[in-house]
Amino acid sequence: MSDKDPPNPFEEIQRQLSELFKDSNVKVSTNSFAESDFFTDESSNSPDGPLQNEAVSETDPLELIRHFKLKPKEVRDHLNRFVIRQDEAKKVLSVAICDHYNHVRQTLSAEKTLAKEYSKQNILLLGPTGVGKTYLIKNIARLIGVPFVKADATKFSETGYVGSDVEDLVRDLVKAADGSVELAEHGIIFVDEIDKIASEAGAGGRDVSGRGVQINLLKLMEETEVNLFSPTDMMAQMQAAMEIQRGNAPQRKSINTRNILFIVSGAFDKLSESIKKRLNQSQMGFGAAPHDDDEDLSSYLKYAETTDFTKYGFEPEFIGRVPVRVACRALSSEDLAHILTTSEGSILNQYHDDFNGYGIEFDITAKAILSIAQKASEEGTGARGLMTVLERLFRDFKFELPSSAIKRFDVTTEMIKDPLSTLKELEAKNAHLQQDVWRTDIKRFAANFEQQFNFTLEFKPLAEQALIQEALTTDATIQSICERKFRYFEQGLSIIHRNSGQTVFKLGKLAIEDPDRELSKWVVRSVEHARDHS
Repeated sequence: MSDKDPPNPFEEIQRQLSELFKDSNVKVSTNSFAESDFFTDESSNSPDGPLQNEAVSETDPLELIRHFKLKPKEVRDHLNRFVIRQDEAKKVLSVAICDHYNHVRQTLSAEKTLAKEYSKQNILLLGPTGVGKTYLIKNIARLIGVPFVKADATKFSETGYVGSDVEDLVRDLVKAADGSVELAEHGIIFVDEIDKIASEAGAGGRDVSGRGVQINLLKLMEETEVNLFSPTDMMAQMQAAMEIQRGNAPQRKSINTRNILFIVSGAFDKLSESIKKRLNQSQMGFGAAPHDDDEDLSSYLKYAETTDFTKYGFEPEFIGRVPVRVACRALSSEDLAHILTTSEGSILNQYHDDFNGYGIEFDITAKAILSIAQKASEEGTGARGLMTVLERLFRDFKFELPSSAIKRFDVTTEMIKDPLSTLKELEAKNAHLQQDVWRTDIKRFAANFEQQFNFTLEFKPLAEQALIQEALTTDATIQSICERKFRYFEQGLSIIHRNSGQTVFKLGKLAIEDPDRELSKWVVRSVEHARDHS
């Protein structure tokens, strides 16, 4: 090796391990990690540890795949429960998924002798943000019972020294399978924002880094062996070696990507404009279509062709490895309203659960649903806009109501127009019940104090009223007020207990207004009591 050659990371690991074990009875192999017996043969398929997916058998991680019998319409119907509209995308995905896992099933069963050469149907999803692309794939993976990994293409670099290495996707898939390499080899990898690593050739040429990431992804999508431990991850290498030294079963050293399904997606905003220009080239002069400012450009994505992607900045080899392509359409306000009312994954259910956690319920009118959907549509982020609108709507309610006596409210169009005013009216209407809530909070503090210090605090009516008045004035909780006022009481009460044996203490208004002074007076009296009885 010349002086200019970079250091071998495996040799460095070997050196560190030798130092680590030099004073012990543990032997360290003198072979490099790449050539050692720390791993079994690549053909080993022993699952390592329990599976994360509860639906998968612990004894056979591939049980669900071996018995895969789903039909495309059954997959479509499952997706209908969670994702609204996108009928064409569901149809294309259902067919591609069933074809892929039927082939995988054949390779795993006795039918594998009948299995012929198969071109993997990696998928390209196009469409604006928030239309359900990720959610579709996540629910497909859950239905089949395979691990699922999602990452943004923008976080990868060509070398992995700046940013992440694309091979980390495969390693993450093993983690998602809870260590089962066998199951991970049949999982799904979803790469979002794939359009961000493509750029049109210009004066400066194409983005070299983006091209490098495409080439590296291409290798994974075809078929390759990926090392389970990154060559630059010395800690992982050392941990693997130490596991072997402890007598644990050796692991496989690589994972094959042959049966991993790759799905890439992106918004492709500029591609929509390019496709529109291509389609309208023949419409010149009087025959040209009028420009529509409100036109949804994403609707042109369904006309995308291979040449459109190569002009956009994708390598022909890369785009050729995603033969299944389908565009998701933008969601209308009616679609968003449908999501709120019928989807099992509706974000509205999450807000119901959030309030239920505090014993609070709310009802929402049909007109309010439409109003929320309209506002979400104006956000321009698809279904994600629903959360933006709902969070803005419920923000003050989620902050104020858990500490109030209010256990129910209605979501109306009036509330959507002015949430804060509606909240204030609701609080004023229930103000007569708030006193009981505060008194309950005082009792809760006293109970916690007794449980922690074995001293009983009894608050007199005037003391309770003084605490409630301070809570009103400062907008602080009873808990925080009491913790601040009585933070030194345990020490003082312990002195009193030693002098007099007293464990029950009644607090009046003076103990609220100046607790330290009142406590000092009690301590002095207890000392005098002890002196008088000595």
